[in-house]
Amino acid sequence: MSPQDEPASFDPKAPGEGRKKASSSAEQPAANNLLAFTVDVDTGQVVKIESVDTAGERHELSEDVRAGLASKQEKATVEAVVEQAFLAGIDVVLGAPGEGEAPEADEEDADLRRVLLRSLISHSPARRLVQRDVLARAIVGSLIEQEAKAEGAATH
Repeated sequence: MSPQDEPASFDPKAPGEGRKKASSSAEQPAANNLLAFTVDVDTGQVVKIESVDTAGERHELSEDVRAGLASKQEKATVEAVVEQAFLAGIDVVLGAPGEGEAPEADEEDADLRRVLLRSLISHSPARRLVQRDVLARAIVGSLIEQEAKAEGAATH
């Protein structure tokens, strides 16, 4: 492994020591864009997020990098999918199937639509579906199921 790939302070025998002060290249997502998540299976709570370099070494992400990743994924959330499904259900009830979310004319309209939709959800039985703990457990369960199905398909 070249010296550029491994932070000088990384010591696999001493967990946590020096890892927070990894080189700046370790704080950026790896070129192959792999992330490793440590998740509490019972709660679905993410305990740690690390980048994985091409050699398979893990590196903790800085607060700035995590914030940057979150802002890039802003619209690709489970909450957004639940909101879109709720909106599609409303469209079906109102007799407008297939329209789904209207194209975003401008950001102000989209924000208003989001506020109204969240208000409707919060006053419906669907509010439980957007609670953080419910979503976290569903995400973990879905990932495990997806991986199990992929493993099963690969062995057949």
